[in-house]
Amino acid sequence: MKTKNLQTEIDAAFLYQKLADHESDAAVKNVFIQMSSIEKGHAEAFAKKGNISLDGLMKPSWRAKTLNVIGKVFGYDYVLGAMMDTEKGISNAIITAKKNSKQEITGKETSHVTILRTILEKEKNVTGAQLSRFEKPHRSVGGNAIRAAVLGGNDGLVSNFSLIMGIAGASAGQEGVLLAGLAGLLAGALSMALGEWISVKSSQELYENQMQIEMEELETNPEGETKELALIYIAKGIPEQQALEMASDIMKNKEHAHEVLVKEELGINAEELKGSAVEAAVYSFILFAIGAVIPVLPFMFTSGTKAILLSVSFSAAGLFLIGAAITLFTGRNVWFSGFRQVIFGLAAAAITFGIGRLIGVSIT
Repeated sequence: MKTKNLQTEIDAAFLYQKLADHESDAAVKNVFIQMSSIEKGHAEAFAKKGNISLDGLMKPSWRAKTLNVIGKVFGYDYVLGAMMDTEKGISNAIITAKKNSKQEITGKETSHVTILRTILEKEKNVTGAQLSRFEKPHRSVGGNAIRAAVLGGNDGLVSNFSLIMGIAGASAGQEGVLLAGLAGLLAGALSMALGEWISVKSSQELYENQMQIEMEELETNPEGETKELALIYIAKGIPEQQALEMASDIMKNKEHAHEVLVKEELGINAEELKGSAVEAAVYSFILFAIGAVIPVLPFMFTSGTKAILLSVSFSAAGLFLIGAAITLFTGRNVWFSGFRQVIFGLAAAAITFGIGRLIGVSIT
């Protein structure tokens, strides 16, 4: 656990520095630099306590390096979201360690709020809009796209793998299995696409209605909205006077104030409303199809037991990769997450294969 905590701190320092390197806003860039410095201090403290030589400190993990690559491709707001999740993990680790050693839990272990409060007391140039980037950034478009890719591929792989094994268990022959696999791929992908379109469209309509109500409140009671926004910032740990100044500054521009209020009060990211429901549906179709085609591939070239074994092997490899990709969000051990995914996927396929075999025997 000590090694894991140390690695988490090293990864956090590395990623905050990368965020700073790619940040164009000077005030936010300074926040990232200070947070990176704080995380480095945490890492050194962990190393000293564990009698680990500072010269031998671990380098950033594959997860941190992968997140950095994702940041370059999808945007670093997603990385920021992952960092906030990491902060929560660090806080939980500290609390657990104190409980195990019977130390007093002071309530200051929630490092994210504490760090931001300390930095923002010194950094007066950080505005409300900039601060909102630190809250719920995992809702960014890039983050959603990556999650959709992983989960869509997983749905396609597991569902079609189970379907194919069920048909193969009934001894339907190569053509029957291939036909069922392709039909399952098409039906599942279309269902996913339609479901995604409805989900995105419904969310947009709901958010637009809530945003309209918020605009009406802003126009009829601007003083009340100013106080409400200041209270939100105070609750986040911003000093009262600075929170009031930030809220008043934001309210000078009605359109900007509306954008900040819907994000802070309602938790709505206006950027999400710009997404196309059709585009989301197309992505869902493609991602599901990519996962679903994996167990079908062997039956395109061979048949019988060989095709079944190859399908199981291909699917197991795909399941492991999906499990490993999930650790980008969870921070769990790659091997644990990967093999867990493989076990669950194989178990589902084994059940459908057994049912197919029973049905096939009974029909025969």
